[in-house]
Amino acid sequence: MSQAGFVSLRCAILTISDTRTEDTDRSGQLLRERLTDAGHELVDKQIVIDDVYRIRAKMAVWIAEPAIQVILTTGGTGFTGRDSTPEAVSVLFDKPIEGFGELFRQLSYQEIGSSTVQSRCLGGLANATAIFCLPGSSGACRTAWDGILHEQLDGSHQPCNFANLVIPERGTHGA
Repeated sequence: MSQAGFVSLRCAILTISDTRTEDTDRSGQLLRERLTDAGHELVDKQIVIDDVYRIRAKMAVWIAEPAIQVILTTGGTGFTGRDSTPEAVSVLFDKPIEGFGELFRQLSYQEIGSSTVQSRCLGGLANATAIFCLPGSSGACRTAWDGILHEQLDGSHQPCNFANLVIPERGTHGA
């Protein structure tokens, strides 16, 4: 079987925060650097307040946009009163990726111990778009990118990866 190579993916980043601005959004900036350094294209980056309907509205527009193959969110995955990313996004999934949150928490446990149980980070597929919702800290975004996403968004990573699910010509698009 021939091995598929790397293909640059078109990505969007959504920072979910009531307080961050483009100047103070360290997590969004880290994700931008990581994905562009890996050879992917940043199509859009926005900040939205932690409100279920505003998050869901922005995500729905991006999911429907063929130019976006991957969405990364940062923020709103904890347990405080305004943290609502899982509630906003999970209803949009065609298929949840349970293993993403599980693996993230396993990696995070090595760094922050039992506090990782307070992360409700999650992943899923919607309209052939891969979506990964990360905590708001730059350390958590680094853990997710370096430990999971860097490989899983690379179409040459074997034995499988999420890149091949969002690249139509790979034959698994929409499967």
